[in-house]
Amino acid sequence: MSELKERYAEAVMNTFGPPKLVLVRGEGAHVWDEDGNEYVDLLGGIAVNALGHAHPALVAAVSEQMQTLGHVSNFFATGPQVRLAERLLALASPDAGPREGRVFFANSGSEANEAALKATRRTGRTKLVSAAESFHGRTMGSLALTSKTAYREPFEPLPGDVTFVPYGDAAALAAVVDDDTAAVVLEPLQGEAGVNVPPPGYLAEARRITREHGALLWVDEVQTGIGRTGRWTAHDPALEPDLVTFAKGLAGGYPIGACVAFGEAGQLLGPGNHGTTFGGNPVAAAAALAVLDTVEAEGLLEHVRTLGAHLRDGLDHPHVVEVRGEGLLIGISLDAEVAPAAVAAAQDAGFIINATGPDRVRLAPPLVLTRADADAFLTAWPQILATAYEEGS
Repeated sequence: MSELKERYAEAVMNTFGPPKLVLVRGEGAHVWDEDGNEYVDLLGGIAVNALGHAHPALVAAVSEQMQTLGHVSNFFATGPQVRLAERLLALASPDAGPREGRVFFANSGSEANEAALKATRRTGRTKLVSAAESFHGRTMGSLALTSKTAYREPFEPLPGDVTFVPYGDAAALAAVVDDDTAAVVLEPLQGEAGVNVPPPGYLAEARRITREHGALLWVDEVQTGIGRTGRWTAHDPALEPDLVTFAKGLAGGYPIGACVAFGEAGQLLGPGNHGTTFGGNPVAAAAALAVLDTVEAEGLLEHVRTLGAHLRDGLDHPHVVEVRGEGLLIGISLDAEVAPAAVAAAQDAGFIINATGPDRVRLAPPLVLTRADADAFLTAWPQILATAYEEGS
């Protein structure tokens, strides 16, 4: 064990287990560890590093903003904060034009979802509906909406009146949503579960059901948003959800979260109802604006769609049961419980991926991943699986 790993074990709370590597620098979709080994990063900080590592536009935006204002608290407004709120309202609106709404800025996906959860309470209703295999965060409120038993049980009882239904099953959703339901919260693709994709029309049916009962539709785009699927949002903005939450890739690695509330939902939280010290600070907002500008300037939405299709097509293998996803959010199901062994074999081969279950692998690389790096992984993939099945069986 390296000296830094030993010091980590002695100083850092053991919530993540031993670190796989000690990383020291990155550039684009590549990172280097303390021993000088180079890896292609196909995880991107779990869908966070949209522009990869050390992108000049992001470095410049953060550096320049720190030279003027770094933090002022939310007693005051700043230009980056306001401009980012306007951009998010526009990109989450239909092509017909921006919807009226308001944005609450936070520091993470969990915090963005906490804000949305508190907004739902202001409807006067408390019943919430979420999906099986969902993931919405680790704070007590967002955890209450997360279905995974291993995450929930150590902290029960959790707040809220939450009902879970099978993901993608519109009939099951219709059976539980009623006039007492405050909101239905859904991911357009379930990332933490291994990139589950709902059947066509599922979200539209969820919108119809919620409108029928006067409930809010809340779409969690924390992992799927900001170009991850080759579109700004994985859901069609014409769906017109009431609440949309963003984080992860929004600022390319700088901590940020955003709860975008449209129409009447934008008025649910007023002075004193919620707050944050760091949320929406000008540096985080400047970083997010740089990400949005760069995605547009470098044509990354089209790049993500094209490269994602190329990757998915190339992952076929006798041991691969299914390849799912959109853009550069890809889930791979294997025919045996060897996903952790595949992660280890990939790391030995110079690629960083992760397992979301015993038989599920997830890829969420930077949006700037090159065709050459994708092809290098596809070339190595058969041997990665051969090693995994040999060592994991």
